[in-house]
Amino acid sequence: MTHRFAAIAVAVAVVFATAPHAARAADAPFDSAAVIARARGLNEAVKIGDAATLWGAFDDRMRTAMGNDVAKFETVLKTIGSQTGKQLECVREDVSMKGELWVYRGFCRFEKSDQPLVTQYAFTPAGKVAGFSIRPDAKEYDSKFLDYATKTALRPPFFGPWKVIWGGRTLEQNYHAMTRDQRFAYDIVAVKDSSDRSGSGRVNSDYYSFGQVIVAPAAAKVAEAVDGLADNVPGKSDPAHPAGNHVMLDFGNGEYALLAHFQKGSVRVKTGQTVAAGDTLARCGNSGNTSQPHLHFHLQNGPELFKADGLPAPLTGYTVAGKPVDKGEPVHGDVIERTP
Repeated sequence: MTHRFAAIAVAVAVVFATAPHAARAADAPFDSAAVIARARGLNEAVKIGDAATLWGAFDDRMRTAMGNDVAKFETVLKTIGSQTGKQLECVREDVSMKGELWVYRGFCRFEKSDQPLVTQYAFTPAGKVAGFSIRPDAKEYDSKFLDYATKTALRPPFFGPWKVIWGGRTLEQNYHAMTRDQRFAYDIVAVKDSSDRSGSGRVNSDYYSFGQVIVAPAAAKVAEAVDGLADNVPGKSDPAHPAGNHVMLDFGNGEYALLAHFQKGSVRVKTGQTVAAGDTLARCGNSGNTSQPHLHFHLQNGPELFKADGLPAPLTGYTVAGKPVDKGEPVHGDVIERTP
C-alpha cells in the first residue's frame, strides 16, 4: 500500500466478546463509562499483540473479512505493531454516539510515531465491537480537485473479479484520503469466492493477486518504469521503496497514473515507450511498502511520486457484484470486474 506514513488502519467489523478484562455482567448498563472501561481492556490485548485472544472474539463478518484464517489476522496485527511500535499510553479519550453505535477514541502514544495515533472502537448497544482502527488523527485532505472532471477514460487495469480494499473519498472507506497525492487512490486484490487467497497466506503464491496481469487503463506514454526490487514475504514491507516495482503513465492531458507493487522481473515496458489501452504493463506482486500482494492505483496531476495532487480516478466499463456500471468510483468492499 503506497504510503509514507507509519500508521496502518484496520477498518473492519469485529466482536470482542471475550477479550481480556473486557467482560461485563449481562445486566450491567452499557453506557459511556462502560465503553471506556471496555476499550481500555481491549487495548491490553492490542499492546501485547494477542491475536489468538482477539480472534476468539471475532464474529463471522470479521472472520470472513480475514479469509476465515487466524494467521491472516495475526499478520495484520504484526504489521500494525511493526509500523507503530508498542502502544505506550493514551493521553486523551472521548466517547460519542454515531447512530446506535458507541464510538470510543483513545489518542495514544506509540513507540515509532512522533504524533499520537487514534485507537478507535465502535460498540453496539450490546457492548460488542463493530469497528476497530489505529491511525493518525487526521481528516480527509481538503483537495481543490474534489469536483475535477477527469479527462482520461480509465478502464479497470485487470481481468476477473477484484475487491476494493481501500477506495472512496472518506477515511472510513480509504485511508489514502488523508494525503494530497493519493487522495483518490485504490488498493485492490484479486478474489475467488470472496477470498483473496488460498492456503496459509504465508507465501506470495497463496494470494490470487500474485502474478495476475496488469494492463494499461488507457493509451499513454510511460513516464517511469521501475523493476528489480524483491517481493516481500507476506507480513513484511519495504518502506524504503514505497511504490516498489511500478509504472507511471502520462496520458498527455496533465493526468498521470501510478500503478504499483509489481512482481520482480515482470515489468514489460520501458520509460519513454508508448502503450495502448489494454497493453500489458507487468504482473501484480508484493514489492515496496506493502504487506501482501495487491495493486495500488491512483491518478495525479504530475509525474513525480509524492509531489503532485491526486485526481479523481473514475473507472469506465465494469461491474459491481455483477451489475454494470458505465462510469463510477468504486469504494471499499466493492467487487469489480472489467466488462468486455
